[in-house]
Formats: sequence, C-alpha cells, structure tokens
Amino acid sequence: VEEAQTQKSPTQQTVEKFERIFVPGVLTLTGLVIVVPPLFGVPFQQSFLRAMTLLVAASPCALALGTPASILAGVAQAARHGVLIKGGVHLENLGRLKAIAFDKTGTITHGRPEVTQVVPLAPGRTADELLALTAAIESRSGHPLAQAVVRAAQAKSLAMPPIGEVESLTGRGLRSTLNDRPVLIGSLKLMDESGVPVSAAARDQIDDLQGGGHTIMAVSVGGGLVGVLALADTLRADAIQAMVALRQAGIQQTVMLTGDNQRVAAAIAAKVGLSSFRADLMPEDKVTTIRSLRDTLGAVAMVGDGVNDAPALANATVGIAMGGAGTDVALETADVALMSDDLSKLPFAIGLGRATRNIITQNLVIALGVIAVLVIASLTGWAGIGVAILFHEGSTIVVVLNALRLLGYQPAPVR
Repeated sequence: VEEAQTQKSPTQQTVEKFERIFVPGVLTLTGLVIVVPPLFGVPFQQSFLRAMTLLVAASPCALALGTPASILAGVAQAARHGVLIKGGVHLENLGRLKAIAFDKTGTITHGRPEVTQVVPLAPGRTADELLALTAAIESRSGHPLAQAVVRAAQAKSLAMPPIGEVESLTGRGLRSTLNDRPVLIGSLKLMDESGVPVSAAARDQIDDLQGGGHTIMAVSVGGGLVGVLALADTLRADAIQAMVALRQAGIQQTVMLTGDNQRVAAAIAAKVGLSSFRADLMPEDKVTTIRSLRDTLGAVAMVGDGVNDAPALANATVGIAMGGAGTDVALETADVALMSDDLSKLPFAIGLGRATRNIITQNLVIALGVIAVLVIASLTGWAGIGVAILFHEGSTIVVVLNALRLLGYQPAPVR
C-alpha cells in the first residue's frame, strides 16, 4: 500500500516538469530582452518597457489557476453528491478510467449474507451441532460470512462448544481445535489442499448449492468432512442500473473479483450484467489481476470495502471504497469514498472526472493561447503593457469562471 501511494501519476509528473522549466525560462528571456537590444542601438528605456510587457504577458496566472480552480470545483460538486475525493489527481484519473473491478461481498452485494441451509454429512452429526461448532469458530472473525453464521446460531439460542485458538487462513478459511481434534472451516478448495476426503455424493450436493448462487462453507473435524453450510447474499438494488450507466459512460470492462468459486461468481456476474469475473482469488491474486488490467487498458479502478481489498485498491489507478460498509483500512487506502454505499454515484463520479479533464484542457488552451499571443505581441511591439495587463487579467477571470461551471455538473440520465 505504501509503495503504491508514493507513485505519482504521469499528469502530475508532466506538470511538475513544465513548472520547473517555464518560470526560469520566462525570467531568462525577460533579462535578455532588457540587455541585448541596447547592444544593437535600441534605447534602454524602450527595451526595458518591452521586457516588462513580456513579463506581464508571460506571467502564468491563468495557467496556474486554471487547473486548481477546476479541481476545487469538481471536488466540491462530488462532495455535494456524497462522493469524497482525496485529491485532484484522483479526480482527473476518474475521467481516464477504461475498466472497473469490483469486489463481490459488500460491494456488488450488501455484504450481509444469511445462512440458508445447514447440511450434516457425518453420521450422528445434527444440523444444530454443526451450526453451533461453526459459529463458535467464526465468532472470532469479522468477515460478513462469519457474522452470518453467528447470527444464525444466536437466532436458535444454540450453546457453542469450547474451542481452541483460531488461526485465520487468509482467503481460505479458519483453523481451530475441538477436544484436541483439528477443525477446518472454509472452501472446498481448502478441503482439497488439506487432504480432507470429499465423497462424490457430497461434491454433487455442493455443486447444486453453488449452482444456485450459494456460497459454501465446508467443515471438517479430525480430517473428515462433517458438513457444509450454504449462505446467500442479496444484490444491491442499484448494482444492475449502475453497470448500465457505466457502459454508457464509456467504461469498456466491468470485472468482478471474488474469492468465491466459479459457479457462484458466474451466477452473480450474469445477474448484474458484468463484462467478466475472476473467481477463487486470494488477496494477492486480486492485485495481480488489477496490474494486468492496468497494463492492458491503462487506467483501472478498484471498488471494495474490506481489509483484503486494500492491496488491490492501492495498486489500481483509482481505489474506490464503500464509505458506509468499508473497513478503516479500505477507507484509508482508497482515493475515493462513496459515502452512502450508493453504486449509482460511481457513473456520476466518472462523468465528473471527465468533465473536469475537459475543463482543465480548455483552461490550459485559453491560458497558453493568450500567453503565446501576448508574448509575440510584446516582443514585436504590437501590444503595450496596458493591453498585456488587460488580456492577462481577463484570461485569469475567464479560466476561473470556466472552472466554476463544474459546480453545476449533473449526471446524464441512464437510457
């Protein structure tokens, strides 16, 4: 995260390079206009006045104000609509986006899944016993799936068995002990990696649940599979419309990144209307995917809410956090926060970013155009210092008024 945040955007680097060259260049040229013409017989008073006219003409006030005025207006308008942007470069980058990657849980979905089925797979093991054991271990985790299991156990007033220390297996599940017997809770992939045997009948049952869009939590005790829990989350009401609006805004790809399995991810991606998805991902896999998209398309955003999303948020061109449901780590890492967890604000923010880039370009053209004309006019003697002041101050007012147009920006209606 720290490494990604220290990198500057190409736009920022270009502006800094220009600033380092332009001002010394103008001062040097002004000095030459004072000194050189008298060497060829031009009166000193005339060359000095022409140099002062040049200094006024080339003074980059409009150039200096055009960009920050646009950024301030854009950031203010974004804040009015519940989108907090941490800096001007991020507002500009929003307008450059070609693709957006979304975390699933808490971003595409509400992040409040519920236990829909508890399926014991071991003789003598009841559904309530399986749920109580799973809840006892998951109570040590803050993940939305873990909280759903705990809520389900509490709703039945189940007594949780005493368990040993709980170890988090990042992106896979949890490990603990029950009466000195090892317990694993996580995906079917974790069971396979840990050598837990899974019968063909159990796999078929799990496949049916996953095909229905359920997330599976497998439980093994003492090296044997004892059951599975099926959980389902609800889509955000604005997710589908947001994807339509993003396509209209010119976003080429919308990609869902999830640690869930392929079948669940495919079902959700189809419902929402995403371009593609990547499933069975670890946090580091999300970073790899973001870097790949960035290398291919140039500018990529990542939208997430959890601790596991932070590295991907940091490596994206623009990291966007869900402000209400997001963790402190995600909010700290992200460049933009959607304060109401409203995905419909995302197309608005991108449109505002593009409008800001357009206004900045217009202001740069106005400022540089006036400077170029005035410099030529002052060097040739066509314009005196009074004309230079008039056009110089006039261009400054024009670029500021042009920037303030962003305060009236409104998103285009979704068709």
